[in-house]
Amino acid sequence: MLKNLKVEDVMTEDVITVSPTEDVVFAFEKLMKYKISSLPVVDNDKLVGIVTATDLGHNLILDKYELGTVVGKVMVKDVTTINPNENLLTAVEKMHKSDSNEIINQLVVMDEGNIIGVISDGDIIKAIKT
Repeated sequence: MLKNLKVEDVMTEDVITVSPTEDVVFAFEKLMKYKISSLPVVDNDKLVGIVTATDLGHNLILDKYELGTVVGKVMVKDVTTINPNENLLTAVEKMHKSDSNEIINQLVVMDEGNIIGVISDGDIIKAIKT
């Protein structure tokens, strides 16, 4: 089943992004407002990073950010991306980085250098259940 479905079949297309100059508090509010788990960071229409609700929320609660901290200072710059034509098995393999045993909960879907969607572990679970 995972080999038969493509990323483009289950991804979220309406991607909400954030600028690297956005204050982390406002970025976190955006995550909560739209009930999403990550925001691709875009500068001049180019993907430059990603921030997650887990990372921002955890650090805000622990008061680790100075007043005025911007997304660009705390974003993850090594963003794992995927092509819309890849199958869901490839997406799962990318989400589980075997070299570090790390799990990534979402991948940015890129086509010809443009962000066209985001696919999350939840999107894949929903696709499996239907």
